[in-house]
Parts: sequence; C-alpha cells; structure tokens
Amino acid sequence: MARPRFNSNHQTEAPVRMSRIRGEQIRQAHWLWPFLAPYRRDIFLGSMLLVLGTGLSLSIPWLMGQMIDQAMGGSGSGWALGQIAMVLGAILAVQAGISFVRIRLVITMAEKVLADVRDHTFRHLVQMPMVFYMRHRVGELQSRLSADLSQIQDTVSSTLMEWLRQILVLIGGLLMLLWISWKLTLFLLAILPLLILIAVVFGRKIRRLAGNAQDELAKAQVVVEETLQNISMVKVYTGESLQGDQYRRGLSATVDQVIKAAQYRGAFAAFIVFGLMGSVVLVLWYGASLVQAGGMSVGALSGFVLYSTFVGGAMGSFAELYGQVQKALGATERVHDLLQESSEGVWWEGKTPFQWPQGGASLQLQDLSFAYPTRPEVQVLSKVNLSLNAGERLAVIGPSGAGKSTLVSLLLGFYVPDHGSILVQGVDLRSLCLSDYRQGIAVVPQDLMLFGGSIAENIAYGSPHATLAQIREAASQAHALDFIESFPAGLDTVVGERGIQLSGGQRQRVAIARAILRNPSLLLLDEATSALDTDSEKAVQLGLDSLMKGRTTVVVAHRLSTVRDADQIMFLDRGVVQEFGTPAQLMAVSGGRYSTWLEDQGRVHGPG
Repeated sequence: MARPRFNSNHQTEAPVRMSRIRGEQIRQAHWLWPFLAPYRRDIFLGSMLLVLGTGLSLSIPWLMGQMIDQAMGGSGSGWALGQIAMVLGAILAVQAGISFVRIRLVITMAEKVLADVRDHTFRHLVQMPMVFYMRHRVGELQSRLSADLSQIQDTVSSTLMEWLRQILVLIGGLLMLLWISWKLTLFLLAILPLLILIAVVFGRKIRRLAGNAQDELAKAQVVVEETLQNISMVKVYTGESLQGDQYRRGLSATVDQVIKAAQYRGAFAAFIVFGLMGSVVLVLWYGASLVQAGGMSVGALSGFVLYSTFVGGAMGSFAELYGQVQKALGATERVHDLLQESSEGVWWEGKTPFQWPQGGASLQLQDLSFAYPTRPEVQVLSKVNLSLNAGERLAVIGPSGAGKSTLVSLLLGFYVPDHGSILVQGVDLRSLCLSDYRQGIAVVPQDLMLFGGSIAENIAYGSPHATLAQIREAASQAHALDFIESFPAGLDTVVGERGIQLSGGQRQRVAIARAILRNPSLLLLDEATSALDTDSEKAVQLGLDSLMKGRTTVVVAHRLSTVRDADQIMFLDRGVVQEFGTPAQLMAVSGGRYSTWLEDQGRVHGPG
C-alpha cells in the first residue's frame, strides 16, 4: 500500500451563524488565561482608562446643553460661555490622550498575547504524531494558526473593551436621560427597542445572505485553484471551456445571493430613512412640546437628543458585538481542541534516553503488523520479521504498494505498530525518547520537498552547527556541487517555496547532501535516487556508498545498482515478506521473487 496523500488545499470556512453562546464555550476559553495573566496589570489599567474615558464622553452632551442654555440667556449652570468652552476643550484633550494611551496599551498587549499563543500552538503542532496529520488537512491547521487566532486577537484587543464601553454608555446614557426628563425618556423607550429589534432582524438577514454569497464565492474559488494547479491537465484534455463554465456557474450563484442581500439592504435603508428618522422627529416633537410648556430647556432637549443617540448606538451595537464574541469563542474552542491533542512525546510510551553506538545499531522486527488508522481494515504490513546487525545494509524491494515506504515510516517512529515490535539494540522503540532516537537518523525520501531558504540552509537542516566547509564537502560527496556552483549565488541560492526553483534530481541531491552532513548512525533511503537519470544515479551512488559504510542502512530499492552491495535483501509483496536473505541465498532460489525481479531489472535497465 502506498503512503497516504493529504490534500493541503486551504479550505474556506463558512461564516459563523448567529446562535446562543454556550456556557461550555466560555469555560473552554479559560485556557487563554495563562497567556493573559502576565499582562493582567495592562488589562486592569486599560479597563480603568476605558471607564474614565467613557465617563468624560458622557459629560459632553450635558455641557453642550448648558452652553446652548447660556447662549439663549437661560440660567444653566451659571458658567460663562467661555468657561464651558474651556471645560469642553479640556475634556476633549484629556479624552483624546486617554484614548491614545488605552488603544496603544491594549493593542500592544493583545499582539504579545497572540504571539505567545501562536508560538505555543505552532510548537504543539509540530510535536503531533503523524496520525494527527492524517486526520487534519493542512489548510485546516493553517486556519487555526491564522484566521482563528486573529479572531481571538481582535476580541482581546477591541471587542471585549468595546462591549464594556457600550455597557457603560448604555447605563450612563439612560441615567442622564432620566435625570434630564423622565417623561421624555419613557416616551423614547417606548419607541427605541422596537426600532432596534427591526434593525437587528434586518442585520441578521443581510449577514446570512452575505455569508451565503461568501460560501458560493468560495466554491467558485475552488474551481480557480484546482484549474490553476492542474493547468497542464486542463490543456491536454482541452478542458478550458469546461472549467470556464464551472466558474461561471459559481459566479452566477454568488451574484444571486448578492442581489437578494441588496434587496434587504435597500429595504433596510428605507427603514432607516422612515423609521429611525421618523422616531427622531417624534422625540423632537414631544420634547419641543415640553420646552413650550416650560417642562425643560432647549439646552436640556439638545443634550437629551445627543444622549439618545448614545443609547441607541449602544443598544444597536450589541448584536454585532455578540456575533464577534461568538466567533471568537468558536475560534477559541477549535484552538483549545487542537491543544488538547496528545503530542508525540505523550503518544509514545516512556521516554528512555537513547545513545546511538558507534557504527550504527542492530535492528530487529518481531511479528510487525500495521494498518493505517484511516483504513484499519487494510493490513499494510503483516507479521514482518528480520534481524539486521549493526553496520549492515538491508535492501527492501517489491512492487508498488507492497508496504516498503510504510516500513520506513515505522522505523522513523511516525506510527506505532498494531502488533509486534521494533527493537533497536534490543530495546523496544516504543520505550525510547524519540528525539534522542531521531538524532542519529538521516532519511532521503522518495517525495522530497525543500524549505524555502537557501541551498546551504537546506543542506544544514538538522545540523545547525555545520560550517560552510562541511556543507560544501557534503554537497561534493552528493555530486551536487557542480550544479550548485552553476548558480550565480552558489550555496546562497534561494530554492523557492518547497524547492520549486530546483529540478527533482537537484532537490534529491540536496537531500542526499543533508544526509551526508548529518553523519547518521541509521540511514534510511526511500528510493533516494528515483528522480535521477542513470548517469546522475551512478555519480550519486558513489557518495551514498561511502556514506553507508559502517552504518546501519535500510534502502528501499527500485534499481539493481542499489541492491547489489546489500548484506540482506527483503522482498515485500502486499505487506508480507516473500523472501529474506543474502543476495547469494536469494539468487540460488530458482524462479524465486528476487531472481525474477533481477531478470526484469536487467531487461529494463540493462546490466548494472
């Protein structure tokens, strides 16, 4: 069975729909507290500045009313116009300073918290076992690190503070309204909740339709992504029109949803003009009647209108803020679930320190059986047994899907065997500290992707203290130095995302140089020369031969040249060991799987 392939395409998530916040979501959000705790002084100071700034803003409508009364010759507060203007100016200046300090303080705190959470989450991710990555798509995990954590950041830096501010504005504004005129306040409260309810209903409907439009656009975007990723196949099969039609259908569905949303937006705009502005007219009419009857002053009415806008704005903002908090809690829940996953160190039993002996270590497989967790009914390896002495070379051959690469994955500790065991120097791999164990391993896989840095950085990956001279020597042994020096920047050449600037053979020789530089005790070559032509393979094989001397080596082979010098050969087919022994022993088996394979190799590739 071939190794599992994963779809790494980014998946666009549907917008969060409005629903009730659950207590369990709030309880799960407690995992954030250890990240917030170091900044609790900043949180407290930011909250106090918010309270102070809100209190100052609530004094402005009252002072403006006093200014109007003073200008009209009323008694007002007894202050002169100039005095009121100076007080207002001072309040605005102080409020501006408070806003600057608070916003800078809170955003700085939120950024530091987010950086800590991102770092913790990423470190947790890279410690996950391979089984975890079989259950989760790469795009999903990227979304946890980017979209979900950004949503949490927005909530910490602005949404929660804004919610607190609007609560203070609502309470303070209502108290000021009652103080100015309880009659007009009751009249306002009879109208305002109904208007806000209608506005919230419109808002939810518009958001839902906008979300549907985003869903349809995301589906159309998948067509673009798949088309561009497989553009050569599209051209070969003349599928340009087919892909264009699929994209057009996606766009049409998007436009339909946008038009529906536009109808509701238009109706909402009409409601704003007639409903909200009409309510303002009613309040002014009733307030003017009270002024005419001597029940309140013009300045008081002006202040009342301003406080009404404060209260209305606060009440209207709660639906949006609720949605923001709901999204953040959903994001928090998803990240929490991710962090609850057991890391590789916990997943494996025990953490016994391990020191590789000089010259490699012995390997034994005892009744090794394994099936991938995603397909437990398919036995990939079944009762595999072998014994390999320290420094010996094992060649694993067999048809595609035989389980060869799966065996390499098990030797790397990527998965736990379902039955049986892997013994390293007589010790069960399950009981070893994986980091110690992997320190002595180098692997050159069949499907190779490089990191986006320079060639030198890729060769030195896993050997952080390597000198430039050692890197050059490793590249030379891997017969990679010639093509590296053909680039203007040499070893400093940037390979591009996933090594896209290099050919397949060049990438593989960089990986071989990396393995040579690591100087491993256990070397795993998973069809390491499969991407090379015959001439390049012969050159690289010389470097590999010197690398394999004195080291325990497991080679997944596809060509005769790789097998010739093996100490032991295992022929796998459908996860079962068909033949095992030295080359001479297997050659002596007339009509055996290995001898038949040799004949096939001779016909395909010619003599060794």
